[in-house]
Amino acid sequence: MENRQLFYEMSLVLNYLKGLKKNLSVETYLKRAPGKFQFSRSHAKEVLDALLERKFLCLEDDETICFPQEPLILTGIVKLIKAGFGVVQFDSEMPEFVFNSYEVKKYLTGDKLRIKCQGMNEDGKITGSVIEFLSRSNTSVIGTLHKRSKKLDLEPEDPTLKDRVFQLSSEGLKADPGDIVVCEITAEGPLPDPVPVVISENLGNRESKDIEIEIAVRKFNLPHQFSVDTIEEAERLPDEVGKAQLKRRVDLRDIPFVTIDGPDAKDFDDAVYCCLGEERNTYRLLVAIADVSEYVRPESPLDTDAQERSTSVYFPTKVIPMLPEKLSNGLCSLNPDVDRLTMVCDAIVTFEGKVTAYQFYPAVIHSAARLTYDSVWAALQNNKGPEALSMAHVLDDVKNLYELFKILLKSRQLRNALDFETIETYVVANDSGKIEKILPRERNDAHRLIEELMLVANTCAADFISSEKALCLYRIHEPPSEDKLEKARAVLSKAGLSLGGGEEPTPADYCEVLNQLKGRPDENALQTVLLRSMQRAEYSPDNVGHFGLNYPAYTHFTSPIRRYPDLLVHRTIKSLLVGKKKYRPKVLTEVPQDYPIHTEAQEEKKGSGKSSAQQRDKKAWKDLGIICSAHERRADDASFDVMAWLKCHYMKQFIGQTFEGVITGVAPFAIFITLNDVYVEGSVHVSKLPDYFEYDDALGELVGSDTGIVLSMGKELKVRIASVDEENRRIDMDIVSQLKPQKRRRR
Repeated sequence: MENRQLFYEMSLVLNYLKGLKKNLSVETYLKRAPGKFQFSRSHAKEVLDALLERKFLCLEDDETICFPQEPLILTGIVKLIKAGFGVVQFDSEMPEFVFNSYEVKKYLTGDKLRIKCQGMNEDGKITGSVIEFLSRSNTSVIGTLHKRSKKLDLEPEDPTLKDRVFQLSSEGLKADPGDIVVCEITAEGPLPDPVPVVISENLGNRESKDIEIEIAVRKFNLPHQFSVDTIEEAERLPDEVGKAQLKRRVDLRDIPFVTIDGPDAKDFDDAVYCCLGEERNTYRLLVAIADVSEYVRPESPLDTDAQERSTSVYFPTKVIPMLPEKLSNGLCSLNPDVDRLTMVCDAIVTFEGKVTAYQFYPAVIHSAARLTYDSVWAALQNNKGPEALSMAHVLDDVKNLYELFKILLKSRQLRNALDFETIETYVVANDSGKIEKILPRERNDAHRLIEELMLVANTCAADFISSEKALCLYRIHEPPSEDKLEKARAVLSKAGLSLGGGEEPTPADYCEVLNQLKGRPDENALQTVLLRSMQRAEYSPDNVGHFGLNYPAYTHFTSPIRRYPDLLVHRTIKSLLVGKKKYRPKVLTEVPQDYPIHTEAQEEKKGSGKSSAQQRDKKAWKDLGIICSAHERRADDASFDVMAWLKCHYMKQFIGQTFEGVITGVAPFAIFITLNDVYVEGSVHVSKLPDYFEYDDALGELVGSDTGIVLSMGKELKVRIASVDEENRRIDMDIVSQLKPQKRRRR
């Protein structure tokens, strides 16, 4: 939590006041606190206000500080951190409650509980007890069957459940040792020991094709089967655009739009066209986006399933789409040489990269070509090559797109938008879905061209919605938090760099550091440091801007086939275009309770003088922001988990071999090393290091107590692959490099 320092200070004050024989007045507290806690008077008042606001303390009429007569009761969500350790999380304004090792075994991540608070411990955590079990969000557990003492035992896939004992029922499906199964928990409420379960699904063994994807789908509760109603609704849709659908649409079928995507892409959300504008020194840019809202109507079965998924999930060998294939790869995909319905952003962009005018309208297009990034880049480099000849009918238009891209790129640099040049990788898989190679993804200007054009359309959509004062979901990216900034600055300082801007650095401050990093051997490692100092982007109706892109307003408009927020934006724009009442969405799926609420949205709790109808509308949008943000994170976590398993499986063949690598992470218990040329990360536990190493939290490094050896981000090492643990997604390494003793540094 970002408030952990405040929570720690709250615990100091709270326990100090508890230990006194009588209550203090506010004035007496403010006199004593600076000497007792090394606070300033103003900061002591801030800590007291925080305790009062959260109802740990209260004030009597004579300004005397006292403890509430009624215990503080909070409702929160369980999060298991590791086997034997878990917390209950409330909203971001409250500390966590920590279970004892016995109590934690009764609950699962996602369980909803009521906690009676007794106080706070020295770590700034809530102390107290569970007084009521409210609900359980997940009733299944996935694991591998092992035969022990003539009985089948379930070893859970989830490492936070490794200390639990599961008792298999004789009912349910049959399975053999080595099979990976899904079991349903039959107990309700707090879990007994052992936990009774029944096998509900047998996924096969570890060698089954795409087994790691099947595991991840269930491990992260990814919706992967469309409802019967959704399938039937999709089947009822036509196979092609009908004449009746062309009414009240702008006919752009004579304009040679092109799609530019990867060679394996099947769903084409966007098509683009560019020509010189009628006004001097301008371009006219048309960005046509698949009009998914024409087919996915609000509150329909298709809409319900799409909202429940919120995003397509991409694995190395498989995609779980947000929409059925008839829509995602067919009717909504902007395939070449067929009519398709679109929403168009029609913008005028000056030679300086400024959008001077734009409009949105529904249209019908007929894409002239399906191009790939590599073919476009090859054609731009050689106008007479085979790639250029194959797209001769649209080559001049592609050149216009490229000229506009160069203008937009320069504008991006002047705007000080962040541009991290990290190494992206992709895997080459065999027929069984296992990795054969891990290769760096070659990015060229054709990739960036499409990205910049999509930014134009997305910012125009955000501007249009905000100018109409309509509610919608913005894609927000808040500035870095104070604690993350502190760690990043410590590491940068050690590397001879500084991040300006004080407590509120700007994108320009970040860009200055990124420019200084170019060409340095530790460039990638320090870019990672800067990336980790950032907040995570999310969806919210509260427009707080986008820090990374340096936009005052930004939204997602360009990928409605694979992102639900984009579909909501389309519906909002359509409702504004026809002058109807502002679009009011419905929440059709469960709102995740364990996703942290965006801090700006807390204002709603305090009341804003809005009507009840306005508050209901705002709440629906906030809930949808939480749903889309949480489901995006769920998809990312599942994809990462599959890649981690595949990388472990791949690296087993290299046990005992030596690689060059660089430290990309440091923790009190280990250093993390990314191997050069292989692009796989492993770790070296502190027990394997040639000294007793202390962790310096401020600098984020390990320092040898006797030798003074420093292990920090960016340090190059030679390591040997010691072992691979597929189940825990861990690659253990030994350091081969000679770590030279250094003179112990004074702190």
